[in-house]
Amino acid sequence: MMLFRRLLWTAAVARGVFAAENSSVYDYDVLQYVDPLIGSSNGGNVFAGASVPYGMAKAVADTDSENNQGGFAFDGSKITGFSNMHDSGTGGSPSLGNFALFPYTKCNNDDLDGCVYPKKARKIGYDSNSVKATPGYFGLAMNSGVQVDMTASHHTSLFRFRFPTDNASSPLILLDLTDLSDSRQDNASVSVNATTGRMIGNARFLPSFGSGSYNLYFCADFRSSAKVRDSGIFVDSRASNEVQDLKISRSINGYPLPGGGFIRFHSPPDNTILARVGVSFISSEQACSSAESEIPGFDFNSTHSTAVKLWTEKLAPIRVSREGVNSSMLTNFYSGIYRTMISPQDYTGENPLWNSTEPYFDSFYCLWDSFRSQFPFLTIFDPSSVARMIRSLIDTQRHLGWLPDCRMSLCKGFTQGGSNADNILADAYLKGLSDGIDWDAGYRAVQKDSEEEPYDWSNEGRGGLVSWKKLNYIPVQDFDYQGFGTMTRSISRTLEYSYNEFVISQMALGLNKTSDFEKYRNRSGYWQNLWKADQTSFLNAVNTGFTGFFQPKYLNGTWGFQDPLMCSNIDNSGSICSLQNTAGETFESSIWEYQFFVPHDMTTLITLLGGPSQFVKRLDYLHDNNITYIGNEPAFLTVFQYHYAGRPAKSAQRSHFYIPRFFQTTPDGLPGNDDSGAMGSFVAMSMMGLFPNPGQNVYLIMPPFFESISITSPLTGRTATVRTENFDPTYQNISIQSATLNGEPYHKNWIDHDFFTEGKELVLVLGPNESQWGTNNEDLPPSVSSKAARSAELKGPGLS
Repeated sequence: MMLFRRLLWTAAVARGVFAAENSSVYDYDVLQYVDPLIGSSNGGNVFAGASVPYGMAKAVADTDSENNQGGFAFDGSKITGFSNMHDSGTGGSPSLGNFALFPYTKCNNDDLDGCVYPKKARKIGYDSNSVKATPGYFGLAMNSGVQVDMTASHHTSLFRFRFPTDNASSPLILLDLTDLSDSRQDNASVSVNATTGRMIGNARFLPSFGSGSYNLYFCADFRSSAKVRDSGIFVDSRASNEVQDLKISRSINGYPLPGGGFIRFHSPPDNTILARVGVSFISSEQACSSAESEIPGFDFNSTHSTAVKLWTEKLAPIRVSREGVNSSMLTNFYSGIYRTMISPQDYTGENPLWNSTEPYFDSFYCLWDSFRSQFPFLTIFDPSSVARMIRSLIDTQRHLGWLPDCRMSLCKGFTQGGSNADNILADAYLKGLSDGIDWDAGYRAVQKDSEEEPYDWSNEGRGGLVSWKKLNYIPVQDFDYQGFGTMTRSISRTLEYSYNEFVISQMALGLNKTSDFEKYRNRSGYWQNLWKADQTSFLNAVNTGFTGFFQPKYLNGTWGFQDPLMCSNIDNSGSICSLQNTAGETFESSIWEYQFFVPHDMTTLITLLGGPSQFVKRLDYLHDNNITYIGNEPAFLTVFQYHYAGRPAKSAQRSHFYIPRFFQTTPDGLPGNDDSGAMGSFVAMSMMGLFPNPGQNVYLIMPPFFESISITSPLTGRTATVRTENFDPTYQNISIQSATLNGEPYHKNWIDHDFFTEGKELVLVLGPNESQWGTNNEDLPPSVSSKAARSAELKGPGLS
């Protein structure tokens, strides 16, 4: 039945049926509102280049910016080359950017050594007005006069170099055995075919946020109306057309010794050279095979058209009314959606680490970021891809022993807090995804995270499980001899482990594992053991007026101390709360923010914080005093937690405060790293007016940023609609006065996933003032300790 539904959906996409009742209000080309350059400067680190959805090949210009993690930084920095693989929105060291090409119109004095080969010496500026990026395309004009355009298929980049009109030119294109972060190790190689100019080779590199190394292979072919003049290799600043093979060491310095291949042409009559580069983690032969099958004729326009078609199909399920809305709002919305499908990347068939018929996805970068809204969004929007990602996560655990918390370039990434794949699996399970997923294996995988401690929990799983089970919290300065990791973050790990236990309990309930359900639900309450009821907080030596905060606790049960504002957005003390050995007891945020991270039991948390009124005051204080930083993922849910205190209108006010003020349609328009689409999903779901509490079957209702929105489920083909009355494009009417669901009065301030799969209609009547809608106890989302949650548990989750 599911396959039949998917076929129906695919047919509908092909016919251009995008919305309910074929309404013309939704009939427009959505790609006009996608701007890949949003977040390409000022630390957004977004990949701005050419890719297909979840594609492995990602072509873009690389620059020498400090913010070149995604390759191209639109900040006036200089171009060092045009490479083939990238991640998007990451922090830390630049990621991938392997085997860059670089074009010259000619070498000085027509001498091969007249071209500049080392990356740091050859960099060049570009015309900022020439930069153009659309889904499946990136292009710009170099200051040398070379126009460079690029597009991509799944494993292959296609570059088009158009040279200035100059009969004396003899264009040279080099291929560099390097990557963005200069992490290349020993024994990189390139072989250049003297007859055809084909270059094949490989190199070993380091991941940007993980352990180990990876070997990547390439296959580069060139096509031109001119004949090949010569080809060869270069080492450091010298080249030779008498040597066609190179094996090069890293050298003893921090910067790898420059080396690679080149090809030189006679002057092309049409001034154009095409370069096709296939990449593979398996072999150069597989890279060549992929390139030849995906882009057999070097047809740039056809390759680009195919990429556009794929993006059009992926963006088909969601349409919004454009009535009265500024186009920048549409660009913000659809560009956010677009960024959710740059990563993770589908490396199926490219995994040399184990043999499997299961899908393999990579660039989970990192699940601590993406579980909050990116995966819940894709579960609505692209459930078949999420199912394949879930299968990949489970298969990774099957072969490597643990679910990844972060993974890139075939390497284990670093853990940041809890075992966040647990949240992602549970979210998909509770929302009925089944397509090929072995949920029994998935449950065993999440259960292992809770019960067994890995030797190296900096890379996977959870640490401190002896204390967790004995003391029921993670102590500061824990004694842990079973596994090893950075002995910090005791507060945030306690809170995140508690939530992990809750989501595991929900999977256990659905699988009729009653004793497991009770055990993990009980453990989900361990967060309360770090609650210090008399703890105060001071801002600039003035008491904030709030008492009761989480605090670190030692093995012997005595309290430690961490200033609740340490590592907050307003902490200027230089405190560190990351993965350093000397870091604090919270990760990338403060106790002031982490006090709200109890997503599964807001009822108990609100009681501890003094009741709904005091809870709202605390949440206001967090936002009004800039303690939270919307450019980091722990802030996301705090924008909408007013719902749990019966104040949904304040959630709407907060979301409109942050969007578009902190999320704008400019290259510097993101408040922080996009984190592989996490920020994009925050924008998309906020503007939809349905924000998830991840790992639960809960979406918090706010007015959308559009008069209406239509979401067609790819699983069922049914179309859900959110329609507003009294919509105001100046966004004064952002308080819900009343609502109906399928024509019946609806008072709850949340809905579940059935809304999307069953194609329901939610009508929201809006006004300028806060109303009583969604404010009563029976209207609030469920919590572990609430009657609503107990009722839901009796019903249990069901699989479609």
